[in-house]
Amino acid sequence: MKTIKQSRALSFIAVALVYILAAALGIYVYGRLPLPWYLALLVADALATVFTFLFSLIFQNASVYDPYWSVQPPVILLAFAFGKEITVLGALLLFVVLLWGIRLTANWAYTFGGLLHQDWRYTMLKEKTGAFYPLINFIGIHMVPTLVVYGCTLPAVYALRNGLSASVGSIVFLGVSLCAVLLQGTADVQMHRYRKSKDAPFNRHGLWKYSRHPNYLGELLMWWGVALSVVCVAPQALGLLMGAVANTVLFFAVSIPMADGRQSRKEGFAAYKQETRALLPIPKRH
Repeated sequence: MKTIKQSRALSFIAVALVYILAAALGIYVYGRLPLPWYLALLVADALATVFTFLFSLIFQNASVYDPYWSVQPPVILLAFAFGKEITVLGALLLFVVLLWGIRLTANWAYTFGGLLHQDWRYTMLKEKTGAFYPLINFIGIHMVPTLVVYGCTLPAVYALRNGLSASVGSIVFLGVSLCAVLLQGTADVQMHRYRKSKDAPFNRHGLWKYSRHPNYLGELLMWWGVALSVVCVAPQALGLLMGAVANTVLFFAVSIPMADGRQSRKEGFAAYKQETRALLPIPKRH
């Protein structure tokens, strides 16, 4: 175990194997459950998360879960698309979600330092919650994000299962999602360059000049675009917007405050915050 954690390559292989087995477990469970498709998917997704959580305990590192956010949606959509006739809308949804997943997973792989390294947020939660950390780890770090992304993915699954046709509105909204992926990719590249140069306490280059979290903006727009692209051709399924709503609440209630809280330890944060917006990369009026 120590040898695996000390090696970046072995750590990567170990995480990849965990995800292959988790995906296989989820697909197997889904096929065996005599439940409506959305409930069967929910149970299968939750069990795959529990499987991943067990390995985070084995490796004593909650970051085993980190790629789940970007791996879960493409695996689910490809499983539902397999062997079915795909409409234009279904093909566009698959393209956008796969592109999003590849970009985010590649960014994780690029920054992955091995299983000796854990996301600073998890370490902070462990320090703050003490004896309650195992529960926080399971519910807050693993299960809640899984449920949120499950909700975000549901509209695309609904469209694939029902063979929904594209409309002008759905194409426009998927265009928003595509732009969101490009925005995230640009923000990632600019952040990596900044981390190599560290020419200032805060990243003020490109999209980051006026926005503290342009990558989060992209994540929000991605899933609102997906949800609205489906709902605009299936207005009877308004409940499919709940995933995008939950995702928005998660970022505004947890992700943005945590990231800003960490940055606030740096000198000059107050001025930096006054000069920038949380999400929109446009100048503030003074």
